[in-house]
Amino acid sequence: MSTLVVGSEPQASDRAILPDDAEAPVVMRVENLSKSYRIGANQNRRTLREAIMAMPAAPWRRIRRLWTPTPEVETFWALRDVSFEVRRGDVVGIIGRNGAGKSTLLKVLSRITEPTAGQATIHGRVGSLLEVGTGFHAELTGRENIFLNGAILGMRRAEIQSKFDEIVAFAEIEKFIDTPVKHYSSGMYLRLAFAVAAHLEPEILLVDEVLAVGDIMFQKKCLGKMEDVARTGRTVLFVSHNMGAMRSLCRTGVLLDGGRVVHAGEIGRCIEGYFKQIGAFQGDSDGTSEEKSASSGFGRVQVNDGQSYSIESSLPFRVATTLSIDQDVSGFSLFCIVEDMQNRMVFHLREESPNLGVSSVLKGEYGISLEIPALWLNAGLYSLYFKVLFWSQQDRARHLSDKIPLDVAGLASRLETVLHPAVRWSVTRTDS
Repeated sequence: MSTLVVGSEPQASDRAILPDDAEAPVVMRVENLSKSYRIGANQNRRTLREAIMAMPAAPWRRIRRLWTPTPEVETFWALRDVSFEVRRGDVVGIIGRNGAGKSTLLKVLSRITEPTAGQATIHGRVGSLLEVGTGFHAELTGRENIFLNGAILGMRRAEIQSKFDEIVAFAEIEKFIDTPVKHYSSGMYLRLAFAVAAHLEPEILLVDEVLAVGDIMFQKKCLGKMEDVARTGRTVLFVSHNMGAMRSLCRTGVLLDGGRVVHAGEIGRCIEGYFKQIGAFQGDSDGTSEEKSASSGFGRVQVNDGQSYSIESSLPFRVATTLSIDQDVSGFSLFCIVEDMQNRMVFHLREESPNLGVSSVLKGEYGISLEIPALWLNAGLYSLYFKVLFWSQQDRARHLSDKIPLDVAGLASRLETVLHPAVRWSVTRTDS
């Protein structure tokens, strides 16, 4: 067991327990954890020789400071009163915008950074992958760094040796295993760092944005390995901006904003809160500003009457918006488009105004709703938006709505597929 303690004793009522498995023991208890930095403070460090050489001028510097205004020092709180508990075997997604405190939290839990106040009690060995090559010694070879990291985790040499071949095969660096890691590319660094962190069997694995680097095949490999780690009953804290990966890997989450916990619990609610933080893709559509005017265009797009941005892959759902038209037109073409996170079109629906029962399109506001049957999409994050083309109108004829996120829950696949329908297989022997 390891404990980081600074400051006063926290109140137990402030903690949020992630309710994944009420029977499993708590392996991490974070209580009123805070971390502050001083912005504008003098961070210069001098060697002993430099300090000795500067001693004769020290009295003059002190006199000069009497007339020199002292620069203001601002305190920035990267974390403020963060409290939650994690149970053994849970996979927790740490979610938030840039600067929310996610990486700082993992650094404190990894003992890289000392907290300013509060405490974190951790039961079990902790393995961290916070940055490319964290914990590696640049002058040592890949082989030596594997054994070094294992020793840091408290493993015996025989334990590390039993996992050695598997680590090297996963990292795909067999030819360079005896080369100093300072000569590795960033991709080789990442592959080896993740392989070491995931295969040396820490009881708690802390991973920060590992899916942000590397090619698509390595990202899938990492995701699959983290799923395997979770299935063995080990605990994972996972930071990523990839909400599709969060949805497929995590069941619980912690949403941070400004260094504080906004919500701790079911991952869907954390993702929904994250969408609200970032404005839910508003303004992300590919329309230009010239294509929209103050008096003509789409209003807010809502899913299931605005209750949530999350849908089930196996259930129908409803999308609705409004369309303002600033002058009479002879008709329009209406589109509803869904794209994946690589901006690949999943489906593209089109209908003409006469087929919608609008024979005469006059100036005014129109309500638009669309009932969409179960899509059987692969679980992940998508975007949805509307488009309209007005007939017989030369200026600003095309209007786009803002994109909204569509967080699809359901079956997940590691393959690059869009659809993942739930089908019923039947295999019978026919030659008997």
